Amino acid sequence: MAITAKLKYLHIAPRKVRLVTDLIRGKRAEEAQTILNFSSNRASQPLLKLLKSCIANAKNNFQIEQENLYVSKIFVDEGPKLKRWHAQSRGRAAEIQKKSSHICLEISEIKKKAKKVKKVAKTKEKIVEKKPSLAEVKEGKRDEEAPKIEKPRTIIRKEKPMPKIKQTMKRVFRRKAF
Repeated sequence: MAITAKLKYLHIAPRKVRLVTDLIRGKRAEEAQTILNFSSNRASQPLLKLLKSCIANAKNNFQIEQENLYVSKIFVDEGPKLKRWHAQSRGRAAEIQKKSSHICLEISEIKKKAKKVKKVAKTKEKIVEKKPSLAEVKEGKRDEEAPKIEKPRTIIRKEKPMPKIKQTMKRVFRRKAF
């Protein structure tokens, strides 16, 4: 079950908020809180508040413990821009866009998966029958033993060291002497 929380009209540019949201996407709720607590980015505090709100919704409305939650989806959309003007030279004006963002956070409950049994890849083994020697054939000796199994050999390759590249040009641009 997915629990959602939204934060609208946050006065931080969406590009800057997406840097922080990428850090917590797919993480457990407790781990995401720790990451946001120690992040120095300005967008981390509103995101932490949103995450705590979403966790509180899960506890209160659905009786789900915090240990069983993870951030399943988080995305940032662009909100409306405030347009301001800044004076330029020769009587011109330059536009300043103060951007805002809308954040949508969705947390889900961790589903416990049944343990999968790993399949072991079987190697092909050669069955080698032991041929009797000429002396054994003449004497009539022949062992009726089970055929011997020979395991395939593994080949270990040594990696060649990377060749060193000589630098022909040390500096491309030089500062002019005064």
